[in-house]
Amino acid sequence: MNIILFGPPGAGKGTQAKRLEELLNIPQLSTGDMLRAAVKAGTEMGKRAQKIMEEGGLVSDDIIVGMIKDRIAEDDCKNGFLLDGFPRTEAQAEALDTMLSDSGNKIDLTIEIQVDDTKLTERICNRFTCSQCGAGYNKISQPTQVDGVCDKCGGTEFSTRADDTAECVASRLETYHEQTAPVLPYYQHKGIHHIVDGMADIDRVTEAIKKVLN
Repeated sequence: MNIILFGPPGAGKGTQAKRLEELLNIPQLSTGDMLRAAVKAGTEMGKRAQKIMEEGGLVSDDIIVGMIKDRIAEDDCKNGFLLDGFPRTEAQAEALDTMLSDSGNKIDLTIEIQVDDTKLTERICNRFTCSQCGAGYNKISQPTQVDGVCDKCGGTEFSTRADDTAECVASRLETYHEQTAPVLPYYQHKGIHHIVDGMADIDRVTEAIKKVLN
């Protein structure tokens, strides 16, 4: 099954992608990771991309789609793949569809983890992590059982991400709504787009995605 996962930063795409990988035995494909791997491996697409980047240009859609084509030909994609972060425009979506169609393939469905911007901002700005074991918490929805003590390892030092501020979150949300969200109608018109409530707890989001898959 070939799936595209949509949602703004902080919506929980990473968590759900990992669960989908395990559930469907398919790999999550990041165009950023593919680009770095292609450059490192010195593939034809990697060499083209490296030359463009060294000249200060932006890697074209045809190169990105070409890298996706090379990647999904690998053995671990025999059951399908999960795309996250691509496509971002209708032109990219059309190029992706053309490439897949030429290979006798297609996108089976797209899943949008939909969130409320205000509530998402509140959720992100209140999360923190145990510095010792990496356990994640939230001051409002998931605090430690004992104030100042990690539930998992008993650590007493915590940290927050530097970009987990209202200003940074607003900027990331604005970028998503301007650059990525406009592609959603393309898949809605194809009848393969599904929306799940990203404001529910993690397990409920997973169950909602499973219902879409079924």
